[in-house]
Amino acid sequence: MSLAKKISNPRFTTIIHLSSFLVIIYSLTMFPPILVSLIFKDYHVFPFLVTFAIALFTGVLGWLWTRRKSQYLQNRDGFMVACLFWLIFSLMSALPFYLDQRLEMSLTDAFFEGVSGITTTGASVFSHIDTLPKAVLYYRAQLNFLGGLGIIVLAVAIMPFLGIGGAKLYQSEMPGPMKEEKMTPRLVDTARGLWGLYSALAVGCALSYYITGMSGFDAICHSLSTVSLGGFSTHGDSLGYYDSLSIEMVAGIFSILAAINFSLYYVALISRSLKPISQNAEFRFFLVILSIVVSISCVELLRSEGFVSHEALVHGFFQAISVMTDNGLGAAGYPNENWPRHVVLLLLGASFFGGCFGSTCGGIKAVRFLILYRQGNIEISQLVHPNAVLKNKLNGQMVSERVVRSVWGLFFLYVFFSCVFIWGLVAIGNDLQTAFGTVAACINNMGIGYGDTSSGFGGLQDGAKWLMCVAMLFGRLEVFPILIVFSKAYWGY
Repeated sequence: MSLAKKISNPRFTTIIHLSSFLVIIYSLTMFPPILVSLIFKDYHVFPFLVTFAIALFTGVLGWLWTRRKSQYLQNRDGFMVACLFWLIFSLMSALPFYLDQRLEMSLTDAFFEGVSGITTTGASVFSHIDTLPKAVLYYRAQLNFLGGLGIIVLAVAIMPFLGIGGAKLYQSEMPGPMKEEKMTPRLVDTARGLWGLYSALAVGCALSYYITGMSGFDAICHSLSTVSLGGFSTHGDSLGYYDSLSIEMVAGIFSILAAINFSLYYVALISRSLKPISQNAEFRFFLVILSIVVSISCVELLRSEGFVSHEALVHGFFQAISVMTDNGLGAAGYPNENWPRHVVLLLLGASFFGGCFGSTCGGIKAVRFLILYRQGNIEISQLVHPNAVLKNKLNGQMVSERVVRSVWGLFFLYVFFSCVFIWGLVAIGNDLQTAFGTVAACINNMGIGYGDTSSGFGGLQDGAKWLMCVAMLFGRLEVFPILIVFSKAYWGY
């Protein structure tokens, strides 16, 4: 069967049908930045109106063309919808940047900023963030927020119609090795619960920022980027602009809250007990590793004598959490000025760890490291006692061999592609330090570079920016969905 015939069969028209609906949903997100533009009397709404029109027209056209040809979405097709939509969403997210003549952005820079926003990476090519229009600043934060739990999960939450194949979308979009787990029997309720908790956390974060000294606008924007662990700020110096230890504490605490599996919050609310969270093996493992990284950072900052004692403790606490959870907000001149290089290297390595699955963080995720850690212990014991029957357990339940294999596979591919991207940046002309820091920032969706990208990504060559866009998408979709779509097995060869 030819590729053209494969694409025209009912399976792929269903993919186009659902993708079109998601694009229609996306078009509606242009109205909040338009409202912000009007509130602050900017009145420069043309880029957002044009993007809305293009997205709406494209979505409606695809929807109408396939409405009588669609069928049930098969198991593997959710991966195609996820990949296709994230690509389309990235392109359309770039449009407002590209169309706004005041920004004078090339297509490459606009696409990089759009991908960085929607994948919650927070790496920016802007060198004059403080002077950007309010609507653009809000739009960047909104991209982070929408990308946090995924626009696909949002669509499932508000349109029960997507229950037709919706589970496939949900499983292909949500991070973690145990995607089949749901908080409630009905997928729609699960997605609504996730977004309800997510929004409530954003409101609490905004209020906390406001109380500790931010303006209302800045508090809203930073709350959207904090709970999404996205990292876009309204200032070029990020949180360092405020020079406030209390604001850094708020950011650190809410970064931790956003890095916890959101389904645990739901169970805790239903049971009216914190035990589901405190007794969760992944959460406890995450806290142990986080405590180690924070402690080392604080001690090393104290030893470096670059900060007074109380500042070293707060800066170490906040920055270690921000980088490890892949939030990417910065303060105190990180990663330059008074930051020892070995501390920066530690945090770059910690960014690969990330937070818990089912959260908004990037990286490989704590549960995978926990499974590999326990599997390593089992292998050691097996060598000492060859006849022993040892099983890998998580939260009292057996971890299947399939899950262990998938974790090993993801870990290998993640490291492999990280090395490929680093090699690519070096081949383009960047030094090794810059290449490692930039790839860590992009594939982990963390957003703070190192070397030549420590103060921003605008200086990268165009080829490097396109390569890092691929790295950000690989990190956001956790490698497998992209490889599945490009595999022979998917296309039936």
